[in-house]
Amino acid sequence: MTSEQITNTGSVMANHGSIQTPAQTQLRQDGSSNGGPSGRKRDLRWRPAMLHPASLRVLLPWLTSIIGIASALCLVIAWFPSTVWNTPIVSSDAPAHYYFIRRLLDEGLGAALHLWPHNSFYPPLFHVCAYFVIKIAALFGVQCSIYAAFNITWIIASGVIFPSGMLVLCRYFLQRWNRGNPIPRISQASSTPESSSVSESSNVSNQQVSSAVNRQYNATFDATFVLQNLIGLFVPVLAVSSVCHPYGLLNAGPLIAFGFATSLLPFLIAATLRLFDAIAAREHIVKWLVITAVAGVVCLVAHPRIAFTYALILVPFIVLRLPWKLILGAFIAMCVGAVAFVALMLTSFKSDRWANPASWFHSHQPSKNLWESISFCFTDGLDGFPAILFALLLIAGTVAAFVCAFRRAAVRSSDSLSATVSTVAPAFSADALVSDAAVSLVSASDLPTASCSDAADVSLSAPSEPSRPRRNDRLRDVIALTAAFLLVTLVYVCTVTLVGALPNIISSPWYRDENRIMTMLPLVALPLLVIGVNAFSECVSACAASASFVPSASSFSAKNSASSVPSLSSASAVSSVKNVSFASNWIGPIAAFLVIAILAVSAQIVCPSRTAARDAIIAHSSLNQSDPNEQLTEQKITVLRKVMERTGTQATIISDPLNGSMYAETLFNASMLYPIINARTDVPSVPFGKVETAFASGDGQQVLGTVCPLTDAPEYFLTMGDQAQSLQSFPYRAQYDSFHNEELIDAYVDGGTLVKVADYSQYGQGWALYRFGCAD
Repeated sequence: MTSEQITNTGSVMANHGSIQTPAQTQLRQDGSSNGGPSGRKRDLRWRPAMLHPASLRVLLPWLTSIIGIASALCLVIAWFPSTVWNTPIVSSDAPAHYYFIRRLLDEGLGAALHLWPHNSFYPPLFHVCAYFVIKIAALFGVQCSIYAAFNITWIIASGVIFPSGMLVLCRYFLQRWNRGNPIPRISQASSTPESSSVSESSNVSNQQVSSAVNRQYNATFDATFVLQNLIGLFVPVLAVSSVCHPYGLLNAGPLIAFGFATSLLPFLIAATLRLFDAIAAREHIVKWLVITAVAGVVCLVAHPRIAFTYALILVPFIVLRLPWKLILGAFIAMCVGAVAFVALMLTSFKSDRWANPASWFHSHQPSKNLWESISFCFTDGLDGFPAILFALLLIAGTVAAFVCAFRRAAVRSSDSLSATVSTVAPAFSADALVSDAAVSLVSASDLPTASCSDAADVSLSAPSEPSRPRRNDRLRDVIALTAAFLLVTLVYVCTVTLVGALPNIISSPWYRDENRIMTMLPLVALPLLVIGVNAFSECVSACAASASFVPSASSFSAKNSASSVPSLSSASAVSSVKNVSFASNWIGPIAAFLVIAILAVSAQIVCPSRTAARDAIIAHSSLNQSDPNEQLTEQKITVLRKVMERTGTQATIISDPLNGSMYAETLFNASMLYPIINARTDVPSVPFGKVETAFASGDGQQVLGTVCPLTDAPEYFLTMGDQAQSLQSFPYRAQYDSFHNEELIDAYVDGGTLVKVADYSQYGQGWALYRFGCAD
């Protein structure tokens, strides 16, 4: 059971019977002595009026969560292209991910720490999960291909893990926003020892008002509880409605490891915020520190670069919610991490442009103008009507959240002042207290303020204990989320619109890649939308209450001749409370439910961006290409199959990976020397750079002296035309130019370095399989 559910359940139990106000206790005693109904019978009389029993309050969050996540999963499955279950996604990064899974299958989990062909580290979590999918399927006698395992892992991460994490994160903010319900009862005002001086009729009248008000507050709690769960029902759906994530990364690259880390990131953010709460409360710190550390390690194993997204989003929360010593420590840690990152980049990527940031990413071109990039952020990457509705709700909800947060702060300040005054001068009569409470109950000017600020912070009577100053969690959350959203917007605008040294520096942690930065938008926009809609619901309820609750002058009478302070007629007060109950409690939640439902449904109907991403993936996985030199075509699949029939799976095959030959590694379990497009020739003690240098030299003896010692099995050379046009953006493609140099290849054939063993010219000009003239 989550902490939110425990809190909700505890609150309900406390209000349904565990706590009795002094007025209710007095009424029970009076009723018992006079032959009236007992307190228990009175409890049984009003208990059925509650909206939900305690058991339903426990089950409802689970029920809505399951429905919401199941809906998100169905949407992801319905969107997923069916063409990639048997054929690979033909793109720049896809062969590497398929190769990593193949290497785990061949070498076991021990290969997880050195997945690259040159045995260096690559984040393995996604590929390890795909490996376990294959192994688990084998236990049930099902043969699962690498492509199927790849797809299943992506679907689980995108359709289950990510929407679940967003639900946890959004419910965290909702719980903090609605913290404190239900509110203190009005009858606390009559709990002073002086209450015995109140006349019997006045006491009964105020008890009736108290009972009606208590019921209204229970209904308020029901409305808040239902709204939280209704919003939670649609959060998973909205999480997978935007092209920003998860769909964009499957098309771009695909950037699988980074996307997997992004799907896990909401859990890490929620755990970190819980840790901040524990630090503020000075309890359970070790527990949440351990949980946060474990979540952080999992995310880093998925992809270390996710740390930049994590830091960017958490910066406002660190500043607003931590003590200054921890703030300083956090920023020192960030600076150390930044220095380490710069050192890694300088040592890993040799370049003469490091000293000139304006020349970084020199091939990058802006893709949107300023208005397009800003509007994309405010619409969370949605299209058409859903985009407009999302932006309007985001802006209006943020404004409403700020209004409610400021009003809550004002109410708290007023309560603190009232507590101070009551401590200095406590000698007021009970008549005055009860009368003031009744008057404040029906004050039309006070009710809207109370509803909009927070029902939990309304004080209808003098508190029994002086209030302690409390941190305004609402205001801090709204400011932090807004700041995080603006920071993400700044990085996105710098990436897709602006050019120059500063934009390059700001967006460099994400490789100035639009697809990586897009994934941050749902992480900040959706929680801000959720608490904004919740605040907007409060404001709507406040307006409805102020319009429907206008007490008349006849509601007041001077029944107590000993006091000149008027009291509220019990009948009119109860009637007024009943009249305002529905308007103040349910108009807002109903309106919030409708707008969120319309947004969630319309986002599934109007979604050209998601459709375009799906169509692009289908095109990439199609073998019917107009260009015969593309990475994979029907002809190349046929040639690769024939090659494997001749060479077997043990022989080493050398070929230009940019002609599509690298896919033979996962399609037919071939042993390709270049199984991915970037085998990293700048790493020492690996054969890749040596083979390229030797082959380009034109010296047959150098070629054989370099190639023949690679393995004990035979070595082959495969030609399949020029490099694919879809891979022309690869910055190191020139290193493979010698592998498709026909004159150089003919020279090696004439010198006996290469021996042609199969001709495939009927499939493409110059296509052939050669064997190196080694002694074996």
